[in-house]
Amino acid sequence: MLATISRAATRRPLTVILVWLLMLLIGFGLGTGVFSRLVDSVPDVPGTESARAADYLDRVDKSGESITAVVAGTAVSDPGLRSQVGRVVADLRTVSGVAEVPDPYTTHGLTSEDGEALVIPVTLKGDLKFKDKKKAVDTAAERIRQIDAPQVHVSGGLLLGQQMSGRAQGDVQRAELISLPVVLALLLVVFGGLRAAGLPLLIAISGVAGAFLALFAFSQFTDISVYAIQVTTMLGLGLAVDYALLMVVRFREERRHTDDVIEAVHRTVAVAGRTVLFSGLTVAVSLTGLLVFPSPFLRSMGLAVAAVVVVDMLAALTLLPALLTLPHARLRSRGGTPTGARIAPARAPREDADAKAGSRFGFKSGTDPDNEGRVFARVARFAARRPLVILATLVPALLVLALPVAGMKISIGDAKQLPSNTEARQLYDTVDAHFPPGTGVSPVTVVVRPGAAPDMVARIRALSDTTDSRTLPGGATLVHLQPTGGVDGKAATDLVERVRQVRGNEPVEVTGVAARLVDFREMLAERAPWAAATVLLGIFALLFAFTGSVLIPLRTIATTLLSLGAALGAVVWVFQDGHLAGALGAEGLGSLSLTAPPLIIAIAFGLAMDYELFILARMRETWLRTGDAQEAVVTGLRRSGRVVSCAALLLAIVFGAFMTGGFSPILQIGLGLTLAVLIDATVVRMLLVPATMALLGRRAWWAPGAMRRAHDRFGVSEEASPQPQLTSV
Repeated sequence: MLATISRAATRRPLTVILVWLLMLLIGFGLGTGVFSRLVDSVPDVPGTESARAADYLDRVDKSGESITAVVAGTAVSDPGLRSQVGRVVADLRTVSGVAEVPDPYTTHGLTSEDGEALVIPVTLKGDLKFKDKKKAVDTAAERIRQIDAPQVHVSGGLLLGQQMSGRAQGDVQRAELISLPVVLALLLVVFGGLRAAGLPLLIAISGVAGAFLALFAFSQFTDISVYAIQVTTMLGLGLAVDYALLMVVRFREERRHTDDVIEAVHRTVAVAGRTVLFSGLTVAVSLTGLLVFPSPFLRSMGLAVAAVVVVDMLAALTLLPALLTLPHARLRSRGGTPTGARIAPARAPREDADAKAGSRFGFKSGTDPDNEGRVFARVARFAARRPLVILATLVPALLVLALPVAGMKISIGDAKQLPSNTEARQLYDTVDAHFPPGTGVSPVTVVVRPGAAPDMVARIRALSDTTDSRTLPGGATLVHLQPTGGVDGKAATDLVERVRQVRGNEPVEVTGVAARLVDFREMLAERAPWAAATVLLGIFALLFAFTGSVLIPLRTIATTLLSLGAALGAVVWVFQDGHLAGALGAEGLGSLSLTAPPLIIAIAFGLAMDYELFILARMRETWLRTGDAQEAVVTGLRRSGRVVSCAALLLAIVFGAFMTGGFSPILQIGLGLTLAVLIDATVVRMLLVPATMALLGRRAWWAPGAMRRAHDRFGVSEEASPQPQLTSV
C-alpha cells in the first residue's frame, strides 16, 4: 500500500499537488461554511432529563431566556439616574422579543441595601427564533449601555455565551499569532532551510482545510462546537510539524545512501511513512473514545480532531513526497533512468547559513551518522543499565503529581472564568460586592406535570427558602428554586439531587444549569468505562500490528497513563486548588471547566502515542536487523531522540501560547497539553521507555505463536527481513 502511494506521488507529483490545491480551495471555500453552524452549548446532552424538560419548556412556556444589567458606582436614589432608568425600562418593554422588564425601584431585591447598585433583568419571549432572539438581546443591551453612570454592565443568557465564546476565540487567535512566528523561526533552524521549513506549514494548511470540509459535512447531521475550530487549527499545526519533521529527517538520511532522489523518497515513505500511518491511526483512535459519549460537544471535538489527524496523515504520505520529488521531476522527464532522476551527491560542498544552523541539530543530509544523537544514546544506556532505579524514582514521582486527579471536580462555570477586564466578569464582581450571595444565580427549574401528587408543588418548594411558581399552558406547574452559592456549585447540584429524591416516581422533571451539570457528570460516569475500553483496545491492536509484540502495547499504555495523570494532576492543583494560579493570571475556582479534562486526556494521549511510535519505529528497525534487544533500545533512542525532542518543543510552544490569554478553560487546556507533551517527551520517552524496554529485554518483542503468525501474514511491514524468533522468554 505505501509503495503504491509513493510511486503515485513520485510519478505524477504535479497531479498530486493540484489535487491538494483543489482540496484547499474547496476546504477554505465550502468548508468554512461550518463557521455559521457552530454552537456553544457545551453541557447539553440530548435525551437526559434536563434536556427533555428544557425542550418541553421551549414548546409551552411563553417566557424565555433573560439577560441582566447592573448599574453601580453612584447613589441609585439620584433623581437623574432614576429618570434615566425609568426611560430605559419603558423603552425595553417596547423592544420586539422582550417579554418582561420589572422596574428595579419598585421590585423587591433589585436595588442593593447600600444604595450603590441596581439590577435590571430583561426576560425574552420563549418562542423566538435564534435570529430574532439575538436581535432582541443586542437591541436591549445597546439601550441599557446608554445609561450615564460610572458602571453599566450587561451580560447573562445568550449574551454571556457570546462573551465567553468570543473570549475563547480571541485567546486562541492571540495564541496563534504568538506561536506561529516562533514556530516558523525554530523550523528554519531545525530544518536548515526556508523551503524545508515551509513543508510543515503546507501540511498544516492542508490538514486544516480538509478538517473544515469534514466538519461542514458533519454539521449536516450533528452539532459542531465552537471550540472544535480552535482545537482543529492548534492540533493541525502540531501534527503537521511532527509528521513533516519525521519524513524530512528520514529523507535526508536516505539521501546519504543514494544519489537517486526518487529512490530516497520511496524508501522514506516505506519506513517513515509506515510510522506516520500508524501514528495517525493511533491518534485518531485515541480520539474516537469521545464519540462514545452522547454529548454533541464531545462528539464534535472527537470528529474535528480525528478529521485533522487523518488529513495531516494523508498529506504527509502523498503531498509531502510529491513536493520532495517535484524539483527533480523535470530531470526525469528529460530522459532520466526509470527508477528516478540522478542528481549531485548529497554531500554538496556549499552550505548556506540556515543549512549550517540545521546541521547543528543533525538534520542536515551531510551529517555524519556516527555522531548523531550521542547525548540520547548516553541517556538510553544510562536508563538501560539502571532500569530498577529509574522506575523506583520516576514512577512514584509521577504518581505523586497525579494525586490531585483523585479530587478533581468539573463544572460548567460562570463569569469567574473570565478575566477581570471583561464585561461579564465586571457584572459578576459588581453584583457580588453589592448584593447578598446567590443574587443573579440561575435557579433550579422544576416542571411538575399534570397527574403529580396534589402536594408535590408544596413539597418541592419546601426545599428552598427562595422560590416562586406559576402555571404553564396545559396544566403543568413551573417552580423556580433559588440555590445559594454559585450557579453550578455544590449547593445547587445538591438541590437538584434532593428534588429528584423527593419526586420519586412522580411526573416531575428538573432542568437549569445545575441540573445540566448533574446529568453531564452522570453521562461521563456511565460512558467513560466504555470510552476507555474502546480506546485502549484500539491502541493495543494498532501497536501490536506495528510491533508484533504483546508486551510493548501494554508497557506503552501504562507509561502514557503515568505522564497523562501527572499533567492533569498539575492542572487540578493549579486551577481547582488555586496554587500558583495567579502567576498565570487566573485564580482557583474550586473545579475545572468541563471542557478541559476530556480534551486534555484525548489529545495528550494521542500525542503520546505519536512520540512512542517515532521511537518504537527505530527500535524495531534495529531489532529486525540485529536481533539485539539492548542495541535496539540504544540505537532507537539515538536515531529518534532529536526528532521527538524538537517535535515536543515545537508543540509545547504552540500549546504554551494558549496560556497567554485570560479565559480559564483555555488556560487549563494550554497548561495541561504543554505539561503532557514535555513530561512525555522527556521523562517518559527518554528514561522510562528505555528502562522498561531494557528490563524486558528480548521478551519485549514476544507474542504468542498464533498472534505472531497473524502479524507476519497481515501486519503492515516496511521490509521483508523476518523478525527474530523468540524460542524462550
